[in-house]
Amino acid sequence: MSSLPTPPRTQLFIAGEFTDGQSTERVDITSPGSGEVIASIPVPTQADLDLAVAKAHEAKTAWRKLGVFARAAICHRVGDALEARVDELAKLQSLEQGKPLEESLADVKEAAQLFHLHAEDAMRLYGETLPSNDINKRQMTTRAPIGVFGIITPWNFPLLMFAEFVAPGLATGNAHVVKPPTNTPLTVLAAMDAIVEAGVPAGLVSVLPGGGDFGAALVSHPGIDAVGFIGSSATAAKIQATAGLKPLLIEASGNGPVVVLADANIKRAAKAAVDGAFYCAGQVCCATERVIVHRDVHEEFVAAVLEYAKETVVLGDPFDPKTNLGPLNNEGVAEKMDRHLADARERGLNILMGGGRREGQATDLYYEFTVVDDVPVDSLLSREESFGPVLPIIIAEDDDDALRIANDDPLGLQGAVFTENLTKAFRFMEEMEVGQVIVNDSNGWWDVNMPFGGAGGKGTGWGRIGGMYTLHDMTYLRNGVIHIGE
Repeated sequence: MSSLPTPPRTQLFIAGEFTDGQSTERVDITSPGSGEVIASIPVPTQADLDLAVAKAHEAKTAWRKLGVFARAAICHRVGDALEARVDELAKLQSLEQGKPLEESLADVKEAAQLFHLHAEDAMRLYGETLPSNDINKRQMTTRAPIGVFGIITPWNFPLLMFAEFVAPGLATGNAHVVKPPTNTPLTVLAAMDAIVEAGVPAGLVSVLPGGGDFGAALVSHPGIDAVGFIGSSATAAKIQATAGLKPLLIEASGNGPVVVLADANIKRAAKAAVDGAFYCAGQVCCATERVIVHRDVHEEFVAAVLEYAKETVVLGDPFDPKTNLGPLNNEGVAEKMDRHLADARERGLNILMGGGRREGQATDLYYEFTVVDDVPVDSLLSREESFGPVLPIIIAEDDDDALRIANDDPLGLQGAVFTENLTKAFRFMEEMEVGQVIVNDSNGWWDVNMPFGGAGGKGTGWGRIGGMYTLHDMTYLRNGVIHIGE
C-alpha cells in the first residue's frame, strides 16, 4: 500500500482559502484498501455554506464580465496545473477510493483534458439570428450563465466528476459550491491548489465535503441558482423534490444491458463484457450490469467469458502494478453485492466464478469477480444496479426477446449490442431505451466529448454530461430584440 509524498489537504476550501470553517466536528477518512485512517476533515456547517454561497455571488458578476476568451485562458491553465500534478493526485485518489493506480492516472488526465476541452467549447458557444414578423425588428440569441451551481459529486470518480461540472461551468461564467462525499474528498481538495495556481478568482469554486443532510441544505439554499448531480436515482429523486424550480442537471443510475446477438464476435463480446463489469470494481453507472445473450451462442459466450476473466482479472492492492480490480469503496456497496448474491443462491442460480468477499485481505471490501449464469429477469441481479464486480448472464430466445429484456427496466443510461449485421446494429441503436448505445465495444466505453445521459421516460436523470451539450445545460438561452425602424 502506497503512502503519499505530501500530506493531503484536510480543510474545507471556501472562496480561495483552506479553512476549518465554523465546525467543531471532524470526520475520519478510511482507505478501503488498507483499512487505515488516512485523514480527517471538518464537518461543514450552515454558516460555512452561507459564506460559500455569498462569496460565489460576489465573484460571479466580474467573472461573467471578464469575457469568454479570458475565462478560457484560465481554464486552460487549470488543465495544465492538473497535468503537472497527475502522479500526486492519482496516488491520493487510489488511496481514498480504492481503484487501481492505473485507473486513477487515467481519471486525472481526463479531468485535466475536460478543462482544455470546455475552454475551447465556450469560445464556440454560438448564438443565432432569428426572423421576425416585424420587419423593423432584429432578434438574436446568446447563451448566458445561470449563476451559482450547487454541485454534488459521487465517490467513484472523485476528481473526474468534479471536472465534468466545474470545467464547463467556469468556462461559461458560472460559480460553484461543490459537495463531494465525506469518504472521498481528498483528491478534490488537493486539486484546489491547481485552481488557485491557475488564477481562478476566489469565490468561483468552494469545496465543502458533507453528508446527505448537508447536501439537502445545499440544494435548498436560496442562493443556489441551479443544481448538478451525479449519483444514484434514489438520491436524484430526493434532490428533485427539494430543489423546486431550480434547473437540474442530473446523471443518475444505470443498469447497463449488453446484448450479444447470434452473429456476434463472441470473443470480442466476452472481453468487453468482462472489462465493463470489473472496471472500477463495477462501481460505474455504465458498467456491464446485465448481459443478454442469444440462446444459440450462450454456451460459447459463457466459455469465452470464463477463459478471459480467469486469465485477466487480478484482485489486489490498488498500488500493485499487477492489480486491475481493487476493493469496493465502502461497506454499503459490499452489502448490496452480498444481498444480490444471496438472492441468486436462494434461487439456485449457477455461480460460475467468484461469489463473495475474498478472505485474508487488509479489509473486508475485496470482492471476487463474479459470473452468474442463466439469471432470471426478476432476480435482484437483473432488476437492480448491483454496482459491483459481477457479470449476470441472461438468456434470450431471439432478437426481439433480447430487446424486450433490455428495455424492461426503469433505468436507461447506456447499453451495448454485439452484432456483425449493420441492420441489426441500427435497430438496437434506435430501439434500445438508453441515452447511448455502443456497438461492438464495452458498455463502459466513455469519452470526454460524449453527450452522456439517460433516455426519456427512465429514472436516469436529464441533461447531458460531455462536450458542448453540458455548456447548453449550464447556461440559459437569452433573446435580444432590436427595433431598427422609426
